[in-house]
Parts: sequence; structure tokens; C-alpha cells
Amino acid sequence: MKFRMIAGFAIFFIIYSLLVLYIGWNGWIWLDSAGSPMLPAPLYGAIVFILAFSYLLGRAKFRMPIFTIIGSYWFGILQYALLLLPPANLAGYILIETGLPSSKAIFWTGLFVLAAFSAIFVYGTFNAYSPVVRKYSITIPKQAGGRKKLKIAMASDMHFGNLSGIAHLRRLVEKANGIKPDIILLPGDIIEDDPEPFIRKKMGEVIKELSAPLGVYGVLGNHEYYGRAIPEFVREMDKSGIQILQDEVVEIDESFFLAGRKDKTDKFRQKLNDLLATADPSMPIIMMDHQPAEVSIAAKNGVDLLLCGHTHRGQMAPNHYITRKLFEIDWGYLRKGDMHTIVSSGFGFWGPPLRLGSRSEIIEIDVMFAEEAEPDYNKNEGAIL
Repeated sequence: MKFRMIAGFAIFFIIYSLLVLYIGWNGWIWLDSAGSPMLPAPLYGAIVFILAFSYLLGRAKFRMPIFTIIGSYWFGILQYALLLLPPANLAGYILIETGLPSSKAIFWTGLFVLAAFSAIFVYGTFNAYSPVVRKYSITIPKQAGGRKKLKIAMASDMHFGNLSGIAHLRRLVEKANGIKPDIILLPGDIIEDDPEPFIRKKMGEVIKELSAPLGVYGVLGNHEYYGRAIPEFVREMDKSGIQILQDEVVEIDESFFLAGRKDKTDKFRQKLNDLLATADPSMPIIMMDHQPAEVSIAAKNGVDLLLCGHTHRGQMAPNHYITRKLFEIDWGYLRKGDMHTIVSSGFGFWGPPLRLGSRSEIIEIDVMFAEEAEPDYNKNEGAIL
């Protein structure tokens, strides 16, 4: 097993290094074609190396946030370089074959790639830092005490830390409170791994401004596990008035049950039927589960509304084609039997602050409760308003 892990890492390192070499080589020949003063090859190589491995350097023992930030942007550069450079190389080759001098062919195709990168980063940054509110309206055919309706504000995958910072957090507070929700729900990945940047920037003082009569609740996402500081994170959330549910079910206002699962990353999380054993199935059951990996299981166990995140809807196109294959629902609304499922593309981002084919969002859900069971209610409800 250990040998396989080492071999797998070695193969990955070799392939990754070859891809980095390919990108670096393209940059080198374009600079030459542009007539720019050439850096010494060792210095140019060192710059490319730092770019390519800065994310790992930022997570080393002596952490420096600047490397994490550079590395995050590098992921965006890497993805779109691998999408743009092969057709650019082909176009350059065709132009040279038609008689255009090689220096001009390389310069103009390279300039086109730079223009494409500029457009991607400007548009992607706007989508990442300009969240929208998406509205859903559903009906749960169960009595909820004396409550006839419930307004939920939901935001997932904030990834608060170095790049999803205090300004983006203030956007969350403003938009979530502006919905005037009865309850605010945060289905995981509230922070980006390590809670240290969140604490250092005193973001807890801002997030505590989230306000709803029935409270603010959250669950753990995979990134809270990656940070290996869950107790510290939970304490920080407690100080901010946010209750993190870890395989827990609470009754809210004698009207409905709210369940919060540990993330699927936790191999020891409770089975869903055991978790919901204390919930009265005659009352509405709303559940947060960070990853939409067990939608069918939730439907079979009497959950009425399942709220998830995690997928980011791929975050950067065309990654949404991958998430669409990985999950039964990777974004939006799905009716599964009598259960409503809503998966958010997330409020923040992982890696680069870029979104293409997705948008940072907050979810507003208007829930209507029926006085009596209505088994034949509209199967098409739940569409975005």
C-alpha cells in the first residue's frame, strides 16, 4: 500500500512537472518572439517553479499566506493554459506553414492567448466576488406546529480565509440579512482549511452580525476536516453565535426538525437512519449535508428538504461537466420522491477567485407548510423564481 502511494505520487509529480514545463516553454518562446529582454534561463525557471509549487509552499510548516495566494491563482492559470495553449500552438503552426514568419506567428497567437486570459480573469473575478440571490419556493405537506411558512437563507462554501476575505464576508452578511430570513443555514466549508486567517482577520466579529429569529446553524464541510482544527473552528463559530451541528438533530420552535450531518470525509459519521431516529417523521425534517452524495438515502429516510453545497458547480467551466457526472445533482433543484433537494454553487470559491459557468450565490427558500397531507401537490414546484 505504501509503495503504491509513493509510486502514484511519483507519477503525478512527473506528469505535473511536464505540464508545467510545457506552459513555461510557451511563455519563454513568446517572450523571445516579442523581443522582450530575456531573463537568464535559471531565473525564469525559478519563477515558473515558484508559481507551480507555491500552494504547497504556502501550506508548509512555516506558512506564508502570499504563497497560498499565488498558488491559488496558479490553479486558474494552469487550467486555462492547458485549454488555450494547444489550439494556440496549432494555430501558430498553421500560420507558419502559410508563410508568416515564425516570430510574428508566435507573437500574435501568444497575444491572443493573453487577451483570452485577461477576459477570463476579469469576468471570472466579477462572478466570484459579485454574489446573487437565487430564490426557490417549495411546499412541504406536513404540519409545522402553528407555523404556516418559513423563509430560509442558505449559503455554502464560503471558504473564508486569505482570498475570500472580510470584504466578501460583509457581502454575505448584507445579502443574507437583507432576505430577512427566519433561519440562516450554512451547509459546510465555512472556512478555507485552517481557521488561522479567519481568526487573524477577526472575521468572527463580522460573521456574528448574521441575524435570524430562529438562529444561525452550520455543518462541517470537507475543508474543515482538511484544516485538522475542528475543535478550534467550532469554538470560533460558537463565539460568533453559529451552532455547528455534528450528527445532531434539533427541534426548532416546536415546528420542524433540523438535522446536520458530519461531512462524508468523516468515516465515522452516523448512518442517516440512526441520526434521524429521534426526529418525529410527522413533522417537517430539514437536513444539511455538505456533499450531495446521499440524496437517495435521504429521500428514503423521510427528509423533506435537503440542503447541500460542495460542488461549486465546477466553479470554472468546463469543470461543471465533471461535477454533473459525479453527482446526481450538482447544482440547483431536484425533486426526489417527496423530498426537495437544493444544491448551491457556493458563496465563495476554492483556489483562484474565479468563476466561469457558475456564480457566487446565496439561496433564499420560501417554504410553505400544509395543514393536511397533500400527496398530489405540484410536481414542478421548486423552480427558480
